[in-house]
Amino acid sequence: MNNNEKLKQEHFDLLRKIKNKPNSSQRELAQDLGLSLGKLNYCLKALKAKGLIKIKNFQKNPNKINYLYVLTPKGIAEKTKLTINFMKKKLKEYDELKTELKKK
Repeated sequence: MNNNEKLKQEHFDLLRKIKNKPNSSQRELAQDLGLSLGKLNYCLKALKAKGLIKIKNFQKNPNKINYLYVLTPKGIAEKTKLTINFMKKKLKEYDELKTELKKK
């Protein structure tokens, strides 16, 4: 997998995680996705710059600020496109393995 594919995969995984748990902290997201906080922050900024997510901050309590990550309509469309591409890739891999096994 080249760097561009890896970055797309990380963005896809992050979009899925945000959709499922929009009020996750950056630490939770980073841990769940196996990314460093720096890498996660880089990905969040990239998704925001592309207009795929909105980042809203809110006060959970007076001493701590948390963020809410929300997929935009454009983000939902991109997540759907990435999901379809992911499924096509996996189906192709499955067909290739099936063909290899038949040859043996």
